[in-house]
Amino acid sequence: MLDDKICKLRNKLNESIEKGEDYEKIYKLSVQLDELIAKFYKIKN
Repeated sequence: MLDDKICKLRNKLNESIEKGEDYEKIYKLSVQLDELIAKFYKIKN
């Protein structure tokens, strides 16, 4: 479940970067992705 959220958010981030969207939006997505990845690894360990 968390894996799916990470994949979806990663895709959304990549699309935003490719489209050249606003830096703040890209940064916000990046931070959200980092938080999800941290949760993922915390659960796995």
